Amino acid sequence: MDPDVHRSLVWCKDAGAELAEVKLARGHLSAVGSAIGADPVPYRLEYALTTGDDYATSSLRVHAFGVGWRRVLELRRDGAGRWEIFADAEGYLDAPPPGGQATRYTEALDCDLGLSPLTNTMPVRRHGLLTGGGPVELLTAWVSVPDLSVRPSRQRYTHVRADGDGVVVRLDSDDFTADITFDRDGLVVDYPGIARRVGPAETTAASIELAGRAHLTSSARPGDEPDGATGDVLAAT
Repeated sequence: MDPDVHRSLVWCKDAGAELAEVKLARGHLSAVGSAIGADPVPYRLEYALTTGDDYATSSLRVHAFGVGWRRVLELRRDGAGRWEIFADAEGYLDAPPPGGQATRYTEALDCDLGLSPLTNTMPVRRHGLLTGGGPVELLTAWVSVPDLSVRPSRQRYTHVRADGDGVVVRLDSDDFTADITFDRDGLVVDYPGIARRVGPAETTAASIELAGRAHLTSSARPGDEPDGATGDVLAAT
């Protein structure tokens, strides 16, 4: 069995950055993160992600906000593979509404948070692509950022080669292809066109239960309003 991993990671992007606290343990992933971006409008984003066995998504909770608007999204997937999607919006953003139709994702195991290098870890670890194999084809519930609309995305992952201390895995999706470099834990080092990791990324010694200690102050159900003047939805208890 792979050892437990707990790491703090920072990725730089062409128009923003992302910080994530990630825990990998016994086939599960949990993470909380924050991101900022400037395209198509300046925004801040916060998320909490948990998976069940074999890195299959259990829940993804996201809050995005900017000047004059904010949006909340919650995806849930139960053990039988049924998805639920809850979304809410305030203010004006010239973009599709948040959320989507949950029945379109019955065969999907994974969410895929747009512009985030984190969610690529789940299929890569599940299918053993750090050591070889592929191609693996799958359906994801892809979340567009910052509008938080949800769309189906067909993707193919293929192990390409070992690369020093890392591994290169190719992602093909629609008209998009990228050779992504992962470290030995399956966490993204370089995702061309999306993000590149910077700074130290050692496993931390702290014992922090990320998913259990983070929660949304909004349930993300239609009609609910996010709490707090800034609209922050992740809080450590």
